[in-house]
Amino acid sequence: MKLNYTKVGDYLLPNLTIKNQNYGEINKYGYLRLNYLKEHKKVLYTSLLMQDKLTNHLVSVSNECEDRFKTLMDNYIKNDEKLSEKCKETNGIEWIKLMNNYRNSAEEIIMSELIYV
Repeated sequence: MKLNYTKVGDYLLPNLTIKNQNYGEINKYGYLRLNYLKEHKKVLYTSLLMQDKLTNHLVSVSNECEDRFKTLMDNYIKNDEKLSEKCKETNGIEWIKLMNNYRNSAEEIIMSELIYV
């Protein structure tokens, strides 16, 4: 792999770009992971970028997070009788509070186990 460099001041910086690849969609979890890598894991970010594996990594993180979120929410809904359609019709505000609580819990788990690692 041949790298081209641009002189900025006294430094030579590599021209790193991501090739246009269609691996799939990057969702919000992928972008959160990208931001975390840029800010806190610069070596890993640069390594993935130089090996042209960054997009693939972000797509796989996006897919894994979506699958994990769906699994967690399905388990929460299945194990709580207050989240039935009957309760939704009779006490909508309580149903919304529970769903928001479970969604926030699931996202917190995803962030701590998959994004900020």
